[in-house]
Amino acid sequence: MLRAIAFGGVQPIAHRILQRLTLTIFLILTISLIFPATTWADSSRVGLEQGHLKACPPSPNCVVSQDADAKHAIEPIVYHVDRDTAKETLLKVLSVVPRTEVIEQTDNYIYAISKSRIFKFTDDVEFYFPPNESVIHIRSASRIGESDLGVNRRRLEQIRLAMQDLNI
Repeated sequence: MLRAIAFGGVQPIAHRILQRLTLTIFLILTISLIFPATTWADSSRVGLEQGHLKACPPSPNCVVSQDADAKHAIEPIVYHVDRDTAKETLLKVLSVVPRTEVIEQTDNYIYAISKSRIFKFTDDVEFYFPPNESVIHIRSASRIGESDLGVNRRRLEQIRLAMQDLNI
């Protein structure tokens, strides 16, 4: 009787669940290839405005150290060396952050992108070195979606720890 239940009842249900899961994964991969995650990186969402990183959108998938509400706030990175050394150190740290590429850098700003491992979703990561302050203002935001499960905050906190370990 147990054998009849195992082969007649449970196995078809498990098989249907596996088929649906496989189809869902296939559709997600196909959609991500057809519509790549490049929706809002442009200058409208990243960069500086009057010496400030841009504000986060209402969604919880962004953190910023300047002018943020409690949900989006993160502390800037404080440094105790000269600005050029802090910037060079940050660039070295970014070079070892997985799936992260520096796209633009000026004397007071670094813009990078970071992609997720599986679906290659892109996050915009920014660093601003204001004049006459020994801090690096930081911002990281997902380009698409509603939640990032805390990925952007964790990424910046890991970068902060790496900078502290290097005695900046």
